[in-house]
Amino acid sequence: MLEDIQRSADERMQKAVEVLRRDLQTVRTGRATPAMLDKVMVEYYGSQMPVNQVASVTSPEPRMLTISPWDKSMLSEIEKAIQKSDLGLNPNNDGSVIRLVVPALTEQRRQELVKVVKKMTEDARVAVRNVRRDANDDLKKAEKSGDVSEDEVRRGMEKIQALTDKYVGEIDKLGAAKEHDLMEI
Repeated sequence: MLEDIQRSADERMQKAVEVLRRDLQTVRTGRATPAMLDKVMVEYYGSQMPVNQVASVTSPEPRMLTISPWDKSMLSEIEKAIQKSDLGLNPNNDGSVIRLVVPALTEQRRQELVKVVKKMTEDARVAVRNVRRDANDDLKKAEKSGDVSEDEVRRGMEKIQALTDKYVGEIDKLGAAKEHDLMEI
């Protein structure tokens, strides 16, 4: 039973770190990455879909993205979606491909993005701590029901805390690396 609780907590903490890793990829640094467009949604035959599911997104140069829709009639929809997004990019449509030139970040914009990264990392830390709390509650319930002893619960809580420390450390490293990337000129 203790192993199940620990395994479940480990998996949930790992998922929180993966979500943070994916979210950090969408934060724009000075370089263009196709992941920047992961959260840009396009109206496609009545449903909202991410750009990368209706078009091919490539990065031919460090500061440029090209978007080649599979259905050429989607060009204007993709262009509108990019303009509405909070990326601050101006799409350049040539009739078959959309080009996005990623401008260099200003110092002020870099600092704003660092704040966004800090909020993302704090949200991930909170998620990991919530998993710890849930696991500890499960351990206490198991003790009350008489399934495990007090010593086993204490050891289980220590292991859960070790997992928490491990994943919070990983989150801090990811956040620091992204902040470093943002502040690099």
